Amino acid sequence: MQNRREFLGTGLTVLGAAAVWDPRTLLVKQPAPVAKKILILGGTGFIGPHDVRHALARGHQVTIFNRGRSAPGMFGKDVEELAGDRMTNLDALKGRKWDAVIDESASLSSAPEWVKLSADLLKDSTDQYLFVSTRSVYQDLSSVPMSAAAPVLTLENSPLEAGRPLPYGHAKAYAEKEAHKAMPGRVTVVRPGLIIGPEDDTDRFTYWPVRIARGGEVLAPGDGTDHVQIIDVRDLVEFCVKLVEDRTYGVFNAVGPNMGMPFKEFVQRIQKGVGSNPTYTWVDADFLRANGANPYGRELPVYQVMKGRTAGFARFDMAPEIKAGLKFRPMEVTAKETLEWWRTLPAERQAAIKTGFTPEREKALLELWKARK
Repeated sequence: MQNRREFLGTGLTVLGAAAVWDPRTLLVKQPAPVAKKILILGGTGFIGPHDVRHALARGHQVTIFNRGRSAPGMFGKDVEELAGDRMTNLDALKGRKWDAVIDESASLSSAPEWVKLSADLLKDSTDQYLFVSTRSVYQDLSSVPMSAAAPVLTLENSPLEAGRPLPYGHAKAYAEKEAHKAMPGRVTVVRPGLIIGPEDDTDRFTYWPVRIARGGEVLAPGDGTDHVQIIDVRDLVEFCVKLVEDRTYGVFNAVGPNMGMPFKEFVQRIQKGVGSNPTYTWVDADFLRANGANPYGRELPVYQVMKGRTAGFARFDMAPEIKAGLKFRPMEVTAKETLEWWRTLPAERQAAIKTGFTPEREKALLELWKARK
């Protein structure tokens, strides 16, 4: 049986008679006006294969740089592979030139050091450094609407205990600063929210298409009015590649749709995409929190309450990003294709979904909710 990395490389997994999911069939092979030489730092995780496949479909020449351990040869002869280490060994990048760099692998607490080393080395070897950051860099998400101009985390506005490693949001915020410092005026920062779609191994979005497709009584959080803003991985990489093609610099968010959609619409669109007929019982967020189910936590992925410090969490004004070329495929399409991919995975993997309520937990919470009076 193929492991996940092999699956991503071939784009095929066959279960039983003929369940096949091939990401290459989803690509629109429309070449860019000018082919570019693109270096992708990473390339073999969740975002990476989508990034590489789209860039190739657009006619670009792609080089990937990583440790070479996870999936060597994933893309065959179409992609040049360079091996090294972001912290200790960048020798393979020396003496080379690319039109643009897409840095998608600096996601750990060491991200600032990784970005500093690579951006310092490549500043004379490329015209553009695109860094995939995160919505988590924002110091305060209470404003409506939110925009890229909102303050980001610093040690001054959000102090940490001495000696504590930088948490995710701080690390990405300081990584952005290192990129700008090394290549002023030639940096593009993209801040996605929750990245969803086929090949996502976290199951954070996948829970909802899987659960809604199963039917029956679905526990839905809140009252349906809290908003959702997420991004299909394919919309994200298409936006990143377009920013490279257009040589667009600046800071952009990557969530959709514009200003978000109510959670009721979110589940309805998923239902339409997967073709099921469940019923929904809406359960108050405070009740769920009091019973150990926290918004945006393991049991309640995607969902966040739109009030207080998170009032703007899914209320981003995306007008600048849309003008720069960001597009959103319908939630129905993302849900349908994510479920199709999910169903090609081994049965034991499907039985061990990582997020959301177990059937027993969901039933217990629904019974508590109905008996609360």
